[in-house]
Amino acid sequence: MLVCMVRALGIRDGLNPSHARVPAGAAPITADDFLEHLISSQRHRHPSDTSAARAERFTDGLVRDGRGRVLNPSDLLQTNDEMWFYRMPAYETPVPGHCTLVFSSPGILVVDKPPFLATMPRGRHITETATVRLRRATGNDNLVPAHRLDRPTSGLLLFTTHPRYRGPYQTLFARRQVQKTYQAIAPYHPVLAESTRRAEIEHVAIDSGTISLEDDGIHVHQRMEKTHGFIQARLEPGEPNAETVISSIRMLSDDDERALRTRYHNWFGDPLRDTRYALYTMHPLSGKTHQLRMCLNSLGVPIVGDQVYPRILPEAIDAHQHVDEAWYQPLCLRSTQLSWTDPNLHRPITVTASDLTHTLGLSR
Repeated sequence: MLVCMVRALGIRDGLNPSHARVPAGAAPITADDFLEHLISSQRHRHPSDTSAARAERFTDGLVRDGRGRVLNPSDLLQTNDEMWFYRMPAYETPVPGHCTLVFSSPGILVVDKPPFLATMPRGRHITETATVRLRRATGNDNLVPAHRLDRPTSGLLLFTTHPRYRGPYQTLFARRQVQKTYQAIAPYHPVLAESTRRAEIEHVAIDSGTISLEDDGIHVHQRMEKTHGFIQARLEPGEPNAETVISSIRMLSDDDERALRTRYHNWFGDPLRDTRYALYTMHPLSGKTHQLRMCLNSLGVPIVGDQVYPRILPEAIDAHQHVDEAWYQPLCLRSTQLSWTDPNLHRPITVTASDLTHTLGLSR
């Protein structure tokens, strides 16, 4: 669940203030020296965030302690003392597309997020995030996402509009009480698509986990783990903690296949020249990082446009090379439907977005 910390500074221009604490056992340090350390140690630092900018923060009263009191540069901080301040975000390449409003009701709004846009500020993605864009566009700094989508994934994202609504909606997602539907494009898997017998499905090759045919589709049970700081998650033996349902697999039409190959021309080497592609409809019954991407990859059908599975590819956008081509080749994974019993309206709600093939410009 996403938790809101009590802040000594408010949100400004859509951005949350930064928070730090003097490490346990550290020697006393002046507020100015501690702030200088925090700014200089940023991996993605704005070149204008100089000593003059640091001094201006103090002059404007924008450096506070944990109780909200204004700090002066010479104030001495002790072990576990807190500091709140505003970072100066580094330049970010603007992500094309917009967060389009799909649904709203008292307390929430649901938007269609474009690919390449992170959900929340983190790491090098601060201003080019759905949260900051929407706060700035609406003027509502109380907007907070109730769940997350991976940066490459497009589709439906639910935000709460006021603190009193956060708990109920975040709890819905935390308790898996929201039914999620995704679409993905990946190589066609004839056995998964055409088999009607449980025995055939259960013998499908899979990197790790179990697979079974149930009334609502193909269920894949796996154990997924991800280590902080590593891009890829991994499959491990042991008790499953991830369950994915594949409810349909539809081969792309000849026209859609040609359009896909034209758009993703550099993804299809000789080994894939004769491979057909399909639209997979999937439902994660758990919320593991990269769950759907790992699931299809483990079945030997990695999602088109995936730069992480089966192998990590150089991110052309982050290298500022071939930017237009990279924007044009998003991950073919999209959140297309959210369904839940609304805790505020006390009735079922279903929100649907356009199909993946439509957003890619395949089906007309």
